[in-house]
Amino acid sequence: MVLEGSTDVGTPGSLGLRQTSAKAPRILPAPPPDTLLLGKEPVKYGELIVLGYNGSLASGDKGRRRSRLALSRRPQANGVKPDVVHHISTPLVSKALSNRGQHSISYTLSRSHSVIVEYTHDNDTDMFQIGRSTENMIDFVVTDTTPGGVAGEGPAAQSTISRYACRVICERWPPYTARIYAAGFDASSNIFLGERAAKWRTPDGLMDGLTTNGVLVMHPAGGFSEGSMPGVWREISVCGNVYTLRDSRSAQQRGKLVENESNVLRDGSLIDLCGATLLWRTPAGLLRAPTLKQLEAQRQEANAARPQCPVGLSTLAFPSPARGRDVPDKQQPWVYVRCGHVHGYHSWGCRRERGPQERECPLCRLVGPYVPLWLGQEAGLCLDPGPPSHAFAPCGHVCSEKTARYWAQTPLPHGTHAFHAACPFCGAWLTGENGCVRLIFQGPLD
Repeated sequence: MVLEGSTDVGTPGSLGLRQTSAKAPRILPAPPPDTLLLGKEPVKYGELIVLGYNGSLASGDKGRRRSRLALSRRPQANGVKPDVVHHISTPLVSKALSNRGQHSISYTLSRSHSVIVEYTHDNDTDMFQIGRSTENMIDFVVTDTTPGGVAGEGPAAQSTISRYACRVICERWPPYTARIYAAGFDASSNIFLGERAAKWRTPDGLMDGLTTNGVLVMHPAGGFSEGSMPGVWREISVCGNVYTLRDSRSAQQRGKLVENESNVLRDGSLIDLCGATLLWRTPAGLLRAPTLKQLEAQRQEANAARPQCPVGLSTLAFPSPARGRDVPDKQQPWVYVRCGHVHGYHSWGCRRERGPQERECPLCRLVGPYVPLWLGQEAGLCLDPGPPSHAFAPCGHVCSEKTARYWAQTPLPHGTHAFHAACPFCGAWLTGENGCVRLIFQGPLD
């Protein structure tokens, strides 16, 4: 191997990086036994929830391919941290990266020059990788989400999510801080940024870069609670630095460095992988969210009120989640999404000149979509355990008022540079002035 350059980088105790022209083999000590896990449940760092799925994938959650993944403390640490920087002739990069046991990031600067940053084992962190690849090094397999909660499958669905999209590094000790980084290590334990990838030298002489379609992060203002407001979308680099967005998703020119923000995930942080958006929930935040038992109790309470169709006078009832979510039940509530009046299903009032889904509400005469109501079953997407009083338009998913209003004003990335609010339970784009509507039920006449 031909190595070039031997300039020291930084000072001891800063980033712990150095440049060298040769490097002796390093034997890493075995990590100490994890005595804190003996006989106890592992510490949970948090959970990642994919937006657009109402509790599970349409085909069911299986293994690493699921709608929700809990990140827990591993029996043995598998985190890595940057260690040594090599300047090397580009033709020799493949030889330099042939050691599968050595994690590294390769930056190709030109046809004759590359920079390789070697990573070493970190006893104090756990690493979790997310991406489209089904290889073993990926902990959470994520595919493109289309409106309606259907994942893109098969060769016809060309994915925009990277095979090794991003990685989350969690500290194994309190306060168990989780950090997000763009790109994940492949089967050879490498991250490769080619000559066309956006990359640069930092002011301190190190390297950094962006992935092709980027990893975007948004931290909500005020946390993920009743008073939350959407934050500003940023892009995360391979080294975890925060930048303003590029002009388009895959532009080679990076945004500006945002020095007063970090890559630390907070309760309610959104992570967009250009095809799927993930929500990060902390254990403390999930304690404030409703449980599945609470959601079921709310369903039974709503049905116990015996709401009626104001025209057909039939009793309405939300079906059990176990029944399925594709075909409406005979007693299923339906709503006119422009006004919020809830009815049973009927076939009259069509305004075909306005479109096949347009109906006229018999109570207020407003014309608009007429859809079945479905209760939101993914509790982690809810800001509070409030009653199911509002529905998203036009899909009809029901949740609390605060949850509906938060997601209705949260722009989610779409395509190369567009943003649009969407239902968190199915991914449908929201329409209308507010994106959601207050439900108006009629009680029983007796």
